[in-house]
Amino acid sequence: MKANSLRELLVEELKDLYDAEHQLIKALPKMAEAASSEDLRAAIEEHLEKTEQQAERLKQVFSQLDESPKAQKCKGMEGLIKEGTDIIKEDDMDPEVKDAAIISAAQRVEHYEIAGYGCVRTWANLLGENEVASLLEQTLEEEKGADQTLTQIAEEINVEAGAGEVKGEEAEEEEETPATARRGRTSSRRKPAA
Repeated sequence: MKANSLRELLVEELKDLYDAEHQLIKALPKMAEAASSEDLRAAIEEHLEKTEQQAERLKQVFSQLDESPKAQKCKGMEGLIKEGTDIIKEDDMDPEVKDAAIISAAQRVEHYEIAGYGCVRTWANLLGENEVASLLEQTLEEEKGADQTLTQIAEEINVEAGAGEVKGEEAEEEEETPATARRGRTSSRRKPAA
């Protein structure tokens, strides 16, 4: 990226974000399909609609800046989407664990976008591009909202994902032999060395 002024940097970053949004428009349906939680699937589908609106909003931003809407390959988003795609391809993963992993991947994407939109919004403000800043602020708030929604869904899904491990540990304890159980009780009665 070559930018010699803050305005050029703003335009370059907007091109990057424009590509990022288009990459997400292609990736989000696959993530939604891979989710087993109805809440997670609905949140991803809702964010897909927002992402399409955000791509359109970026066209308005380019227009306000008298620039043509062009995408510039966003390698950061490409990497984040690849990580998410790798998770989706896992066939032998417990559904709740997979959902937790999908949320993790989705939140990384959200945080990447929050950082990007936060920067371009600030630069637009500094350059006196108030309408542009307002449009970018709207997208920034949507990204923060999506992140909060994912956090709320994660609170339940993470517990469900961890419950399988707790159940597994309980089953192992039930399989103890009487001798192991006695040793366990005996060792717990020992007094600590002074």
